[in-house]
Amino acid sequence: MSEKKEEKVYELFSDVDGKFLIYRGRPLVREGNVICYGSMDEKYFLQMIIMTTKPMNGNEVPDKILLQLINTNRSLPDHERIVKQDMKSGFNEAMDIGTIWLERYLSN
Repeated sequence: MSEKKEEKVYELFSDVDGKFLIYRGRPLVREGNVICYGSMDEKYFLQMIIMTTKPMNGNEVPDKILLQLINTNRSLPDHERIVKQDMKSGFNEAMDIGTIWLERYLSN
C-alpha cells in the first residue's frame, strides 16, 4: 500500500478507547453477523446483517448483506423503525449505499 493511501485510511478510521472503530466520524461496531454504523444519539443509524459469506483468498468475506436504515426512536414499534432496506452484494456496496442513505436522512 502506498504511503499516501495509508494516510487516507488512518484519516477515515480511528480507535475510541479500544472499544470501537470510528469511520467518517461515526461508530462502526460489529457483533457476530450484525454491523451497526452511526450513533444512537442521532435520529437514524445503519444496520447491516451479513446473510451469507463466500471464500476469498482463504478468508470468509461478506457476500449478501441486508441493509437497513433504522430510526432510533424506541417508542415506535420495531417494524415502523425500519425506514429503508435493501439487499446488497458485498460489504463495499452495502456501506457505500448505506452511507448515502444515512447522510441524506440525517440532513433532513
